[in-house]
Amino acid sequence: MPAYNTSEFKKGLKVQIDGDPYIMIECNFVKPGKGQALYKCKLRNLLRNTVLDRTYKSGDSLDAADITTIEAQFLYKQGEAFVFMDNASYEQYELSKEQVDDAWKWIKEGTVCSMLLYNGNPISMEPPNHMVLKVEYAEPAMRGNTATNLTKPVKLETGADVIVPAFIEQGDSIKVDTRTGDYLERVKA
Repeated sequence: MPAYNTSEFKKGLKVQIDGDPYIMIECNFVKPGKGQALYKCKLRNLLRNTVLDRTYKSGDSLDAADITTIEAQFLYKQGEAFVFMDNASYEQYELSKEQVDDAWKWIKEGTVCSMLLYNGNPISMEPPNHMVLKVEYAEPAMRGNTATNLTKPVKLETGADVIVPAFIEQGDSIKVDTRTGDYLERVKA
């Protein structure tokens, strides 16, 4: 298995520590006045979502994790499991509710997502950065309140709740930033 030397450490690097896959979320180079250079790293466990702080000396190395990213289409939800299909091999993968986490709010049948595989098994997925979703329920706007920047909560077709401007009505399609859950714009059908 390939290994990464400290000179190759950078944010986003996927490594293996004690048999678990980690992603480097922060890496700072520190050169004290005396002695060896140090690399202070923050790593997030891709299986348990815990964060680890480690310091490495110049010349240390870490094993590369067997992580691959694929494009997978969301097919359907079966009980607590979400079923996806690899767009290249047509192989199907199941992710648990815990693995999908809050991303379920932004996916509907047919959505193409980015999926992480560790040793050929799915560990997490990410929806596209922007999704166009239909408003299932919205309170009617009060007459005369269309010119100001009033907001209201609405329920989307996926079950997610989003804060939108008061002029959005039931049946409208809106674009949402899936990373923050923020309303971006109304989309004409």
